[in-house]
Amino acid sequence: MDSNPLNPPPPPEGIPIPVDDGACDHLVGTTIPTDVTLPATNGSKVDLESLSGLTILFCYPRTGAPGEEIPKEWDDIPGARGCSPQACAFGDLYASLRKLGVHNLYGLSTQPTEYQREAKERLHLPYEMLSDENLELIKSLQLPTFDFQDNTLVKRVTLAIVDGRVHKVWYPVFPTVENAANVEKWLKTKQQYV
Repeated sequence: MDSNPLNPPPPPEGIPIPVDDGACDHLVGTTIPTDVTLPATNGSKVDLESLSGLTILFCYPRTGAPGEEIPKEWDDIPGARGCSPQACAFGDLYASLRKLGVHNLYGLSTQPTEYQREAKERLHLPYEMLSDENLELIKSLQLPTFDFQDNTLVKRVTLAIVDGRVHKVWYPVFPTVENAANVEKWLKTKQQYV
């Protein structure tokens, strides 16, 4: 929800830092459900369980629209701010991540596909976004969520999925702009990711 994602301002003074509340401790080793397909910004349907190789899936609460005012309450939610910079950082490192063995890279939120498509085009993202508007994958994997302005949003978490099984989890993700670099660093230090 940052107003200028390509050159974001520093986080507001005193912004709360998310802590590991254990909400993702169960994920490593979990198999992605077979009955969940999600719409992507390119019009396709994606079944994460059926993808071979390494998939990086970063889940984020929501991106803001152009001219949208960031409400003060958003800054009070630990880890909520920084969705656009996170998405742009993954875009910046997309080629490097592919060279390091990432077969698929997706961002996921509960926003509708049309909203995500506008953000993908505006931010010039080289990968697709997935909409879990109906919370199918989020509920199946028991991903952590929070409510904001009558919407259920997914907390920021990044998954490395290998052949349909969660292999590594980044949670909590903070600062958001460093998430992609941390994934890249992990890949560089691994002889193999399986």
